[in-house]
Amino acid sequence: MYSVALFGQRVTQRLSYFSTFSRFLCNQQSDTDGTGNGFGRIEDYLNESWKSMKSDNNMKDNSDMQESVDFTGMNGCYEGHFRQKFSTRHDFIEKVRNEASMILEILQQEGPGFDAKAALDNSHITVSSLLVREVLLGILKTINYANKNRCAKLGYKFFVWSGQKENYRHTANSYHLIMKIFAESEEFKAMWRLVDEMTEKGYPTTGRTFNLLICTCGEAGLAKKVVERFIKSKTFNYRPFRHSFNAILHSLLGVNHYRLIEWVYQQMLVEGHLPDMLTYNILLWSKYRLGKLDQFHRLLDEMGRNGFSPDFHTFNILLHVLGKGDKPLAAVNLLNHMKEVGYEPSVLHFTTLIDGLSRAGNLDACKYFFEEMIRQGCMPDVVCYTVMITGYVVAGELDRAQELFTDMSANGQLPNVFTYNSMIRGLCMAEKFEEACMMVKEMESRGCNPNFMVYSTLVSYLKNAGKLSKAHEVIRHMVDKGQYIHLVPNFKRYRRC
Repeated sequence: MYSVALFGQRVTQRLSYFSTFSRFLCNQQSDTDGTGNGFGRIEDYLNESWKSMKSDNNMKDNSDMQESVDFTGMNGCYEGHFRQKFSTRHDFIEKVRNEASMILEILQQEGPGFDAKAALDNSHITVSSLLVREVLLGILKTINYANKNRCAKLGYKFFVWSGQKENYRHTANSYHLIMKIFAESEEFKAMWRLVDEMTEKGYPTTGRTFNLLICTCGEAGLAKKVVERFIKSKTFNYRPFRHSFNAILHSLLGVNHYRLIEWVYQQMLVEGHLPDMLTYNILLWSKYRLGKLDQFHRLLDEMGRNGFSPDFHTFNILLHVLGKGDKPLAAVNLLNHMKEVGYEPSVLHFTTLIDGLSRAGNLDACKYFFEEMIRQGCMPDVVCYTVMITGYVVAGELDRAQELFTDMSANGQLPNVFTYNSMIRGLCMAEKFEEACMMVKEMESRGCNPNFMVYSTLVSYLKNAGKLSKAHEVIRHMVDKGQYIHLVPNFKRYRRC
């Protein structure tokens, strides 16, 4: 049996085994499903842009870069054509947006004595994929607890109407948008009907389709049913993943269905599919989150035996485990090993490690790695600052938290809602309630809208301090802004006037 206490030593031994594989081989293995590590790669887009630039440069080279009248004239002609093309495209997009606004106004008038469908027909607007997208996104942005049922009805009314127009056929993206509207409106059965309709009409169900269902129906206790359906589906377009199981595992990871991940993996093996780097990373994280450290260790061994060496995300998982286990020395060794095998630790790696150490209560180690990260030329982002600030707040060291809060703004990192929530919590713990309330106003003035967690934190501490009138004032402020009205009952002993 392996213990957590031995983990630092064990992971170093494993990594010495993995280091015999080159980074090139690791990249080749992880690219086999076309997605690199499966978490999305901006490099693909940048590479395409680079190829385009290179092509343009070759054209310039072939023309011998002569600064002649002919070249200047040809270049000017090209620029004129480009401007004309750009202007035409811009005008078209503006036209579609204006038409989408007109349609949204018509839909808002739907009710007794007004037939929105007839008004849409009389508008003589040409339906396109871009128009449908703009309208559905417009509806999606306006959904709240009070109007969710109406938004679902209006969205579906437009979806049906537009789908009946000549020379237009809905895309899979259109179905996903109306499904998103149903998801936000908690119309789960309607989402299932849309999936059935997609299948009947020959649309491929994709990873996006699955993700929408698992994020909503999963919460309603239907997660396994969703998984079974997509495993058996013959129309599931799982690209860019290697196979449907990887697509499903990736989505399940996003909603923390760790036990279901284990079940899907077993089904995957039964079907004869072998794990790749993405599969191993998902399984490693799931085993750790479930507290199955013995299986975590065995999986790491198996990964090495099957010829896979740790990638960017594997190292991130290992750093988190070492951080949570309060093993800063082992973390130093691992960071050094990363450099040896060609992986330069990023802000994500340092933030993950600092977060783990912070949860373990080792703030001295957090401070060391925070400063070491900067020494190595890796500048902390808003997430890293927030993790450090939260650690100090939890430890009751408000002065250090405030110092970092000031530093991050000076260094060009604007605090987000989670940063503010940590600071507000720290101020409340120190019974500096006026400053906490002022910070809520400050974040609003900076365009950072408080979420329910911010209001809940402030109200909870105010009530515990016996400042009921001030707590009710905060709640009224939240209600007056039209935010989280449906969550007001969560505040005990509060009644709306």
